[in-house]
Amino acid sequence: MSKKVLIILGHPNKETFCGSLAESYKKGALKSGAEVREISISDLEFDPVLHRGYKEIQELEPDLVEAQELIKWAEHLVFVYPTWWATMPALLKGFIDRVFLPGFAFKYRENSVFWDKYLTGKSARMIVTMDAPAWYNFLVYGNAGQKAMKRGTLQFCGINPVKVTTIGGVKGMKKEQLTNWLTKAEKFGESLR
Repeated sequence: MSKKVLIILGHPNKETFCGSLAESYKKGALKSGAEVREISISDLEFDPVLHRGYKEIQELEPDLVEAQELIKWAEHLVFVYPTWWATMPALLKGFIDRVFLPGFAFKYRENSVFWDKYLTGKSARMIVTMDAPAWYNFLVYGNAGQKAMKRGTLQFCGINPVKVTTIGGVKGMKKEQLTNWLTKAEKFGESLR
């Protein structure tokens, strides 16, 4: 039985290295026999602002309803996005705020500090790019953005394991180095990790 893979491109512009990484992962996943679906957040029509927090959940736009259905469908989620200001782009954060809602991704328990995780049984891969060297992001910021996404979002909702690939120094890479990363992304897809 083939694995169900959802690739979520979190860069607001598809015509980027992140877009190429997502395509490479898809190519590898298809080679492995996986069923692949894609979400390019830049194509969605939605308000990225959670105006009233969880006090009053605003109605989901059709694109977000479909995104939730795809997330439910998937066994393996792949997030591809750049690091901007040590974290993810605002559009991806808005997508997460609007989609990973209580009742869908998790639910707080009444009179408790604990919660129920609704997205268990799924795994994830994060492919995160940045202009700065990866070592700089680790030493100076402690990989804060990646940790927030991995632990504070995905694992919080029950998605586990979550593998993280950080591609640093993209701005100064030669064509050969970029191509090597595209090949690695394809291999990740082939092995569905």
